[in-house]
Amino acid sequence: MIGILRTTFYKILNRYYKRVIIRTCKKYEEPLRVNGQSYVNANTYLGKNVNFNGLKIHGEGKVIIGDNFHSGIGCSLITQTHNYMGNKIPYDETYLYGDIVIEDNVWLGQEVIVLPGITIGEGAIIQAGSVVVKDIPKYAIAGGHPATVFKQRDIEHYNRLKQEGKFH
Repeated sequence: MIGILRTTFYKILNRYYKRVIIRTCKKYEEPLRVNGQSYVNANTYLGKNVNFNGLKIHGEGKVIIGDNFHSGIGCSLITQTHNYMGNKIPYDETYLYGDIVIEDNVWLGQEVIVLPGITIGEGAIIQAGSVVVKDIPKYAIAGGHPATVFKQRDIEHYNRLKQEGKFH
């Protein structure tokens, strides 16, 4: 009985998080799946088959997320930083903004952090716990702090699955 109540509670909670995202984002396409506390900003554009498992967008910068995106638990996309070049030390009251673009078929592992101004290329995979501080090319598998590319997807295999429409 407790298991059924817990499952029902989480389903209701996830529907709530999905409604919050739909009301907050600039544009989205179904299906949109939200499995865990997730938040976006008003400058967020979501492709179809986006899957959030606990992703939060911090700041007011623009975020574009392509189709078939998956995030692990505890991911953060940071779109603004304090202005350290302003008129006070360590920073002033103004912000610097950087757009984040995540292309189609990208998977972010658990607790990945993406900093402002980053583009993550199509088909890329970012290893859990990584901090993305520079652009990641298409089909790359990257990880670490800072994230660096350590492997490439098999592009022939990737393209075959894409052509066949086999998306999770």
